[in-house]
Amino acid sequence: MSMTLTPGQVPLQVLERFYRDGQPDSQMVQVDPASRTAVDAAAARIRAAATGSEAVYGVNTGFGKLASQRIDAADTTALQRNLILSHSSGVGPPLDDAIVRLIMLLKVLSLARGASGVRWSLIEHIERMLKAGVSPMIPAQGSVGASGDLAPLAHLGATMIGEGEATYDGNLMPAAAALAAAGLEPYVLGPKEGLALINGTQVSTALALVGLFDAWRGAMSQLVTGALSTEAAMASSTPFRAEIQELRGHQGQIEAAAMLRSLMAGSEIRESHRTDDQRVQDPYCIRCQPQVTGACLDVLRQAANTLRIEANAVTDNPLVLSDGTIGSGGNFHAEPVAFAADQIALTVAELGSISQRRVALLVDPAMNFGLPAFLSPSPGLNSGFMIAEVTAAALMSENKQRANPTSVDSTPTSANQEDHVSMACHGARRLLDMTQNLHQIIGIEALVAAQGVEMRAPLKTSPRLQVALSIIRGSVPALEEDRYMATDLKLAAVLVNSGVLTPAIGDVMPELV
Repeated sequence: MSMTLTPGQVPLQVLERFYRDGQPDSQMVQVDPASRTAVDAAAARIRAAATGSEAVYGVNTGFGKLASQRIDAADTTALQRNLILSHSSGVGPPLDDAIVRLIMLLKVLSLARGASGVRWSLIEHIERMLKAGVSPMIPAQGSVGASGDLAPLAHLGATMIGEGEATYDGNLMPAAAALAAAGLEPYVLGPKEGLALINGTQVSTALALVGLFDAWRGAMSQLVTGALSTEAAMASSTPFRAEIQELRGHQGQIEAAAMLRSLMAGSEIRESHRTDDQRVQDPYCIRCQPQVTGACLDVLRQAANTLRIEANAVTDNPLVLSDGTIGSGGNFHAEPVAFAADQIALTVAELGSISQRRVALLVDPAMNFGLPAFLSPSPGLNSGFMIAEVTAAALMSENKQRANPTSVDSTPTSANQEDHVSMACHGARRLLDMTQNLHQIIGIEALVAAQGVEMRAPLKTSPRLQVALSIIRGSVPALEEDRYMATDLKLAAVLVNSGVLTPAIGDVMPELV
């Protein structure tokens, strides 16, 4: 995949493709060379300020509480290098290389807007690292989401100057060795360049974007498994009628119902009980799928809009403005990202909640309209999906607890200079685990619903859901008798992670943006 990107105008679809591609040597990324004019002009303004008499934060002064300390022009390089080394204070497990590469791309896009004052050579250096497959080792913990993601982004800067650790060709090694193996020299920082590298929201934004991408994939997959569950329960499709949704008017609800109708069109199972069914209404986990999943789609789109803007934003400080002045502001404060992460977390918890309730419905002989207990052909001797449902319940509850908002928290840091922070970074990072939990819940629903649909034979489900069934059965066979279940559940989660179920939706599947 070769991409020339225009800073400030990169759509989320491009960022998702970049993140999911996963092969460094196939990701030839560069920013539009037309951006260089603005970058060079801002860099020249910063160079002049570094030798000038006026105090300019982070250019010829110290940082944070030390901003009143003037720095000699001769110490500019040492100032920026020391900043990177001292701020490389991240802890915890390293972020995955795919996330790190997305962070690097977001940093390039921000710096190339031409307001940060870095040289074009710095942007080129990150591009070369991306092309060569040098990924800084960035610890996951240590950012409070203002002033930017200081600690984790410092580890990016450290690799660039040959400090810290990085992965190259699949191996973790000293950063200097990784650069050398890739044929790259350590970068020598100029005025403000260390500050521009660490003073931004790119780590929080990248983590939130990955959570968003995986949450949307989960929502699409859950519509497929929800339709299968509706079939397995021999439930009514009347609640999915278009007019019901249009009378309310929410876009996500209208789209979710349209997808459910498309998935179930032509089902023999549905036609078999359209008349003479003594049940008046189905449980909410079946009947209210358009309302719940649709609301989640709407909220995810709200978060997507915020993150699209942030991914294209300039978020360091100070900034070189269009009139040539250098102004200090607060674009590094990641409050928009923190709110978006909280929104995504709520949708992930809700999608898992309603999916788990359908699993519980289908294994319960009092509720599943004639299917055997726990969907075992021989219940009693066999326990079937009894504990798979419990696992889904455990993951659901874990996600509900994690969905509590992080954006309402704050604590003063840096001797009270940075006295209100966003907590966006760990608010976004939790989404990695939450979406994996969600995908596992949906995977369990896929297995349970497929088993239930097949137990309705000789009646057949719809053509689209037969496609989904064949995909599921291509990975996990039907449960005839008890077997080691963990392998089945792992394979089912992969079906959701990979997105292979969603093509069954067809051309009515909507875009995230």
